[in-house]
Amino acid sequence: MEIRQLKTFISIVENGGFTRASEHLKYTQGTITHHIQTLEEELNTPLFDRLGKKVFLTEAGRNLLHYAKEILRLSQEAMESCTISDQISGTIRLGANESLLVYRLPSILNEFRKTYPQVHIELFPGDNDELRYKLKEGQLDISFLFDVERKDKELTIFKLISERLALLARPSHPLAKKEVITPSDLQDQTLLLTEPGSYRDFLEHWLKNEGVTCSRIDFWNIEAIKQCVISGLGISYLSYISVKEELKEGKLVALPWIHKNEFVTTQLAYHKDKWISPAMYKLIETINNHAEKWN
Repeated sequence: MEIRQLKTFISIVENGGFTRASEHLKYTQGTITHHIQTLEEELNTPLFDRLGKKVFLTEAGRNLLHYAKEILRLSQEAMESCTISDQISGTIRLGANESLLVYRLPSILNEFRKTYPQVHIELFPGDNDELRYKLKEGQLDISFLFDVERKDKELTIFKLISERLALLARPSHPLAKKEVITPSDLQDQTLLLTEPGSYRDFLEHWLKNEGVTCSRIDFWNIEAIKQCVISGLGISYLSYISVKEELKEGKLVALPWIHKNEFVTTQLAYHKDKWISPAMYKLIETINNHAEKWN
């Protein structure tokens, strides 16, 4: 069993077939086929079911996939750990959700790039559940999470800062005149919400508990939500960090929400068995230095 065979196997799975894997890896199709046939002969079991032009993992293939990814991850870490150089180099696969990509990461990455120009950073956006999954599968080296604090036996997670949340409307909205907003005040309002599995869960929890019915529009882009709130389409529930400029300029107002003490936290996470390369160590150090100023 060779590393290149496992790379081919994973590429077929991730690219959806032998032909696309061939294009991705710049191998001939004959080489791709040979790699898989050799693996199947060594394991004495088929790894793919070939149905017409499509391929599907067999049970043995599904079992191998996890180990193949782990072997490649450890192989890469071994190579990096043995590289002797005066310069910090390598590749870091960094995950983050939209709020942090836009409002926290730019200054961090700008400083890091200037200090360690030999380090290549690949950014992967996603929601919290997706980012946790990719950390556990070895698809990410390190990730920001924008989530409630919860333990995970497979991940090392440390808190950077608590993030305040705000119920938002445009200044002329009728609810902006009230002294206190309760869930019942939101009856029949239009809510403009981020993806499920985020801090919107807080808001939906209170509405459900009190039997409040609202129309909902789901968004996958915070900037779009803000513009729609400003235009009067509805109200939203976002982090202060994502709307501080609009609040300062008076384009949005934070409604006096009765549950004003709800927080999420910006966290940094990596697999508990992950080897921390010099490049990762320096990135974590840079992130911590910036987080100290966020307060």
